[in-house]
Amino acid sequence: MSDPAPERPLPAWSLPAGTVESLGLPTDWPGRVTREWAWGDSTGKGVRVCILDSGIDADHPMVGQIEGAVAVEVGEGEETRVVEDAEGDLAGHGTACAGIVRSIAPDCSIFSVRVLGAGFTGSGTALLGGLRWAVEQGFDVINMSLSTTKSRFAGVLHEVADAAYFRRTVLVASAHNMPVESYPWRFSSVISVGSHEDPDPLTYYYNPNPPVEFFARGVDVEVAWLGGARARSTGNSFATPHISAICALVLGKHPELTPFQLKSTLYLTASNVEEEVA
Repeated sequence: MSDPAPERPLPAWSLPAGTVESLGLPTDWPGRVTREWAWGDSTGKGVRVCILDSGIDADHPMVGQIEGAVAVEVGEGEETRVVEDAEGDLAGHGTACAGIVRSIAPDCSIFSVRVLGAGFTGSGTALLGGLRWAVEQGFDVINMSLSTTKSRFAGVLHEVADAAYFRRTVLVASAHNMPVESYPWRFSSVISVGSHEDPDPLTYYYNPNPPVEFFARGVDVEVAWLGGARARSTGNSFATPHISAICALVLGKHPELTPFQLKSTLYLTASNVEEEVA
């Protein structure tokens, strides 16, 4: 009688026999995912949204109370330091994005990470430092209505974006307003956003021809601006917080969703997809 064949070890990251039950999904998915199932009655309560931008004017009535604010300082040797932000918004851009998020997901928590200065000055180093810090804090959604064209930052940004994905932090990033290479919106681990002209803030479209994955309202949008003012603005920057806010609504109702499941939900509830399967 021959000896039994030696037991072969499983490759790394494999699923051992008899442990399939450990993969049980915490959410009972319906036969058809609708907007009512995805975010009906949700206000974004319990969801933490980070606005990685030029700061936020917390006194603006369209923004309301924010959870906190920090600023990224770049020192000699491109070392970054995260400090309490005592200056607030220096350009208006971050306040505009925060106001859009608040208008759609009124009960979410908003946090400001300032990486841009007056006149929209900034650097890839500050962007990377701010994003890395935000991912480490475990925010649910990070709104990035900005990007860098410096290819030397692409590799490290990609690593941070992937780390966020695996830690269940959703990165929502705007496509560049010009046809140039920029990052991180071109990474598949983020949700990339371009603009459309429809006035409904909850109308958004899935794009089957990436790198832009979704189109949201971003043309002639009334936004919050500095000094309690309002402005009419156009750009992918302002489409992006519409999607970030919808992500907050979905996570407010289904906090257990992974970034993959969330992106799938956005796809199934996109205006052009929902109409096809209805």
